[in-house]
Amino acid sequence: MRDMAAGPRVLLRRLRELMAEPLEPQERLDRIVREIAQNMVAEVCSLYVLRADAVLELYATEGLNPGSVHLAQLRLGQGLVGTIAASARALNLSDAQKHPAFAYLPETGEEIYNSFLGVPVLRAGRTLGVLVVQNRTKRHYRDDELEALETTAMVIAEMIATGDLARLTRPGLELDLRRPASFTGLSFNDGVGLGHVVLHEPRIVVTNLFNEDSDEETRRLEQALGSLRLSIDDMLSRRDVAFEGEHRAVLEAYRMFANDRGWVRRLEEAVRNGLTAEAAVEKVQSDMRARMLHMTDPYLRERMSDFDDLANRLLRQLMGHGPELLASTLPKDAIIVARSMGAAELLDYPRDRLRGLVLEDGAVTSHVVIVARAMGIPVAGQVKGAVSMSENGDAIIVDGDEGRIHLRPQPDVEGAYAEKVRFRARRQELYRELRKKPSSTKDGTHVDLLMNAGLAVDLPQLAESGAAGIGLFRTELQFMVAATFPRAETQERLYRDVLDAARDKPVTFRTIDIGGDKVLPYFKSVAHEENPALGWRAIRLTLDRPALLRTQVRALLKAAGGRELRLMLPMVTEIGEIMQAREIIDREVRHLSRFAHDLPTLLKLGAMVEVPSLLWQLDELMKTVDFVSVGSNDLFQFVMATDRGNTQISERFDPLSVPFLRVLKQIADAGHRVGTPVTLCGELAGRPISAMALIGIGYRSISMSPAAIGPVKAMLTELPLEELTTLMEEALAHPNAAKNVRGDLHAFAEQHNIPL
Repeated sequence: MRDMAAGPRVLLRRLRELMAEPLEPQERLDRIVREIAQNMVAEVCSLYVLRADAVLELYATEGLNPGSVHLAQLRLGQGLVGTIAASARALNLSDAQKHPAFAYLPETGEEIYNSFLGVPVLRAGRTLGVLVVQNRTKRHYRDDELEALETTAMVIAEMIATGDLARLTRPGLELDLRRPASFTGLSFNDGVGLGHVVLHEPRIVVTNLFNEDSDEETRRLEQALGSLRLSIDDMLSRRDVAFEGEHRAVLEAYRMFANDRGWVRRLEEAVRNGLTAEAAVEKVQSDMRARMLHMTDPYLRERMSDFDDLANRLLRQLMGHGPELLASTLPKDAIIVARSMGAAELLDYPRDRLRGLVLEDGAVTSHVVIVARAMGIPVAGQVKGAVSMSENGDAIIVDGDEGRIHLRPQPDVEGAYAEKVRFRARRQELYRELRKKPSSTKDGTHVDLLMNAGLAVDLPQLAESGAAGIGLFRTELQFMVAATFPRAETQERLYRDVLDAARDKPVTFRTIDIGGDKVLPYFKSVAHEENPALGWRAIRLTLDRPALLRTQVRALLKAAGGRELRLMLPMVTEIGEIMQAREIIDREVRHLSRFAHDLPTLLKLGAMVEVPSLLWQLDELMKTVDFVSVGSNDLFQFVMATDRGNTQISERFDPLSVPFLRVLKQIADAGHRVGTPVTLCGELAGRPISAMALIGIGYRSISMSPAAIGPVKAMLTELPLEELTTLMEEALAHPNAAKNVRGDLHAFAEQHNIPL
């Protein structure tokens, strides 16, 4: 009996030789279809390539009328070829003309052929064309022949992707790979960025497609699969799996997929048919992605990214390298496209070259978004499918205002956005003119507009934005971007630089707030937590590990020598925690004074209100501390029981709802009663509409990203506060707590010509 795998292996060997020869693209295609026809004993072999106008054009044929090449066309979904392209599924028919989708093209002369085998030409799950063989006799093609044709289609996909066929395209037409594509997600940070795609974890390009020794490639595949399974088991067995940023459910799915016999069997078959192990992974994954794209079950479609990540992990195992960072060859107008990423990873890119960020996952309050906001770049999030549809170097537009991206945009779209960028630049000029003007309402009430910061790169924006000071310096960001715990001297140097940059402006340092979703790779949790956001984090962690707090406090005290120091404690739940922290701080003050260190002229201690239990201790709190800051991000998620990292519900409830605004007003009122300054430093402060609501319920100090200060100040200077206060009092006293406060605020702004 003939070796079933011999035919495909011979075919792949001939294709490899053809790819190495210095041939013109059309001649190479003509010889490829001839080789396929001879190898499969087929009377016809044809290649159709998908154009950007959704038309499949005949690019090469052996057996049909050669005069129909580049003339014969089928629309996407038309005929058998169009059906294969639309569904990304192969068709194997013994009597093709009886199939309901059969469409006769008279120019090809194909009416005499009965049996038909067609496969989609796939790359990363995208259909780029269709490869077909036909015979006069009524026969059903074998599985090994189907596999051989699919493998050959993969080689052709690489030819299309590398641009080899572009010269064969008629003027005014483009192949589908260059087709413009638009996606809608969520706005995570305002702004517009025009640039070129940089994939955060670039797609691994497999250049070695054909194997010399199937047994050796099978061994490599088994070894890589074994290593992959071990690494997944290791991640699942670690107690700190949540701190690694990997959700247990995802890892369990990885383990299930990695041990799936069907998946492994398809990989092994591809290797036996002549592919290298890495080419087999790419082929099987592309097939699987194409099938899952056409599934209607949303759960299965969501699992597509799990399959992609798993295949990428396996490819990295096989090719012996970790994730690549393209910072060294970054274009000057880079727009990072990623499924997800950490704050530290974003900071690895040169800031002066970044024009935007696109995330398939994430939430508006995730830390990478907070860092991107501090860097002043537009961010679109929840943009599903962006990674697989993008190639490094593709032109891209990020519309952070609308949460949209445009890949390979058409000239008119690009022109419209270029004008939008120019308009924003003119508006930024107006904001710059406001920098030196007082931040007061139209009727003369002063409001402090402060900025949030966390790294040395933020400091120049203090002067540029016209901020009254730094209302929140997130000291944990220094820890999050470091490979090991920053030494006391390193911390002291950063804190001194911050105070030097601020000059006479106030700076509020929040003590280290790690745990939950703030991951330090070098700091291991003692135990796995089912809900780390509600667990061992922030002040709870530092009181249990006082050496951490002592080191930081000592660095802050030394850096602030001869100046005022404002220290703020995060995630306070009980007044007793403030007392414990004060004891540690007092001990460090005594220690430094004993050795004659220059101490701060004034030390002010504050606390963040973000745990709801403090709402029933407000009067005691206001008398215990020198100032209070409201962390609206965490307070909102705890009050509304809404995990800000859960994209299914993170947008479900409105922070400008009556219940949450009542909570915020309660805190502001308590501060006014006792005379304790209250600042709100969450993301609510950063948009003119929500900043307007905060001012209307009594806040006179708000802290935001530097880029937000201009728009908020422009709103503030046109704001008639007395009328707004009346509106907010009526809204919060309304018997229906579902009242649309946001709509009322928009109507108020329109009525009074307030820019939002």
